[in-house]
Amino acid sequence: MKVIPAIDLMNGQVVRLYKGDPKQKTVYNDNPVEVAKKWEANGADMLHLVDLDATLGIGSNLPIIKKILEQISIPIQVAGGLRDESIITDVSKICNRVVLGTLAFKDKPVLQKLLSNLGSQKIVISVDHIDGEIVIHGWQKQTGIKLIDAMQEFLTMGFSEFLLTNVSRDGTLQGPDLKFLSQACQLTNAHVIASGGISNMKDIQDVKQENAFGVILGKALYENKISILEAKQVA
Repeated sequence: MKVIPAIDLMNGQVVRLYKGDPKQKTVYNDNPVEVAKKWEANGADMLHLVDLDATLGIGSNLPIIKKILEQISIPIQVAGGLRDESIITDVSKICNRVVLGTLAFKDKPVLQKLLSNLGSQKIVISVDHIDGEIVIHGWQKQTGIKLIDAMQEFLTMGFSEFLLTNVSRDGTLQGPDLKFLSQACQLTNAHVIASGGISNMKDIQDVKQENAFGVILGKALYENKISILEAKQVA
């Protein structure tokens, strides 16, 4: 299981939101490049960079993301507001994987084209949900689509990489949502990264038991409740 620290970017700073709410923001660092270097030095398998400004349609942290990519050698996946085919193609050239959420649900023809051009290993489908129902547009818009139905459709299309976040757990330190993670991980050929709610070592053990491909570390890492080294020993 991969141990993947998240670096959420807003206005050039490393932040964490509570349940995805921009009004409930904690700033942890003003130097994202240094944070990335720290997590790499601590043994992270991969980094998960999220452009929250792009997600919310209020700006872009792409220049900072490019700086991080220039100075980090471990794999990096980039997420947040990637809703334009040309931007996705450009970003895919400089990182290992792009994470697509809103576009994946709103424009299947473009998604299919990206799959043909980039290949399934380059694209992670972000299946963000609240109690098993998919949400898009920075978690602000409900779709009424069931999580497992959506994943099965993407698997049929040829995708295999998924980022699974229960929004109601994200940034809460209340533990991962094992119910939906278990269902998702049982789908044939689905490689699922678990995100949201991780607070301690037991949470990581629980996620591993569900056969998750990876686990995202966010608030627990930034508040020193867990270390990458400890997480790797379990993973």
